[in-house]
Amino acid sequence: MNFYNNTHPYYCGIDLHARTLYVCIIDEDGNVCAHKKISADPNKLAALLEPYIGNIVAGVECMHCWYWVADFCQNIGVDFILGHALYMKAIHGGKAKNDRIDSFKIANLIRGGNFPLAYVYPKDMRATRDLLRRCMKIVRHGADLKAHVVNTTSQYNLPPSKVNLKNTTAREHLKTTFPDSVVQKNIDLDMVILDCYAEQLSKIEWFIETQARQHKLGRCVYFMLKNETVFNEERFLKG
Repeated sequence: MNFYNNTHPYYCGIDLHARTLYVCIIDEDGNVCAHKKISADPNKLAALLEPYIGNIVAGVECMHCWYWVADFCQNIGVDFILGHALYMKAIHGGKAKNDRIDSFKIANLIRGGNFPLAYVYPKDMRATRDLLRRCMKIVRHGADLKAHVVNTTSQYNLPPSKVNLKNTTAREHLKTTFPDSVVQKNIDLDMVILDCYAEQLSKIEWFIETQARQHKLGRCVYFMLKNETVFNEERFLKG
């Protein structure tokens, strides 16, 4: 685990929520310069940080709405760091916890060199990453549906099905597997969802390939997979 250990005259810890922020700014001696709760409004955050621009680093814990804060800090010239949520919980977790205390703790973690760093994903690639993560959840749910089909077969002591559930056309054979119409309807529901997933995931896979070609590293990965070659930093990332 890497920790942030650069020194600055001022340190800003932000306890981040979807609609509110609790901001704590301390100096290099640990004195509190500002400690305030604000709405998730870039203008209000700018008003707090403006006197310290060029001399401050701002840190937040990694959660779902950190994107705008990272972009905002970059736009106004404030150093931004992202904290690894799991390690931060282990480091500064305690019985006394609220937004005010957490923002102060975050600021002190940065000041003391104990702020565990997470990767700040580049702005132009975040949406693609989020789409891939979304697809992963859908694929896992599809696997659960297939497992349900197999388990239902054994539940009613029917012969194991030799149908490859990955094959869309082969799944048609399962529409007449169960004599009980209610059980069959349950399996039909699985099949309908799986067919929808297969269609949509195929479209998204094509879309992601086109997006990957727009990014230099993405093009490298695409080339390696297509040509079954190994990564060569000098060859792929030079220039």
